[in-house]
Amino acid sequence: MNKKFWMLFVLCMCLYSFSFAQEECGWTEDFQVLSHKFSTTGSNTYFILEPNYYLILENSDAEEHVKLVITVLNETKLVDGLETRIVEERESVNGELIEVSRNYFAYDANTSSIFYFGEDVDIYKNGEVVNNHGAWIAGENGAKFGLMIPGMVLLGSRYYQEIAPGVAMDRAEVLSITDTLATPAGIFTGCLIIEETTTLEPDAKDCNIYAPGIGLIKDGDLLLMEHSYKGE
Repeated sequence: MNKKFWMLFVLCMCLYSFSFAQEECGWTEDFQVLSHKFSTTGSNTYFILEPNYYLILENSDAEEHVKLVITVLNETKLVDGLETRIVEERESVNGELIEVSRNYFAYDANTSSIFYFGEDVDIYKNGEVVNNHGAWIAGENGAKFGLMIPGMVLLGSRYYQEIAPGVAMDRAEVLSITDTLATPAGIFTGCLIIEETTTLEPDAKDCNIYAPGIGLIKDGDLLLMEHSYKGE
C-alpha cells in the first residue's frame, strides 16, 4: 500500500474518533466561569445585552398572527447571588397577550459569553394570569445557570441553555455559522443556526437563527420585523 493510502486511512480514523468522542461527550452542562467577571451589560456576535435594545418578530399566518417583542430592560435582578439583566418577552396571538416572561441574563467579560439564570413567566388567558408554567430560577430547587450564546461559537458544539430538572431542560446544538436568511427586516449573512431540543420532550425540535450584530432573527416560524434601541 502506498503512502497516500495510509495518510487517507489515518485521516478517516481521526475523523471517526472525533465524531465518536463528541457523541460520547454529550451535552455541556457545567460552565467554569469567574463570578467577578460577570456583568449586567455586554454583547457578543449574536446577542446584545444592552438596555433599551429590542427585537420584534412576527409570522405571516393570517389565521393566527403571532407577535413576539423582546426588550432588554433597564432593570436588573439578583439571582443566586449574582446581579443579572432582565430581558422581557411579550408574546401575543391575534392581538391578545398570551405570555410575558422576564428572563435573567449575565455577560461574562472574560469570554463574551451570555449566560442564562432563569425566568419568571406569566401565562395569560382573557387578560388574566392563569399559570406560571416554565418558570425557574438558578439556585432554587436544583436549578443552575446555562449558556445562552457562547462568545466563541464552534460548529457542532452542544450545551444546555436551561438547567432546571423537571421544569426546563432546553439545550442547543450549533448547526451552522454561515447561513443566509431573508426577513422583512433585511437579508442577513453569516448567521448562526441553533437547533433546540429538550430532555423533557425528546421528540420536540426547533431551530433559531441569529444574525451578527443583530441577535435573534428567526424563532420557529417567526421572522424579524424590526430591531433598534428605544428612543432612536
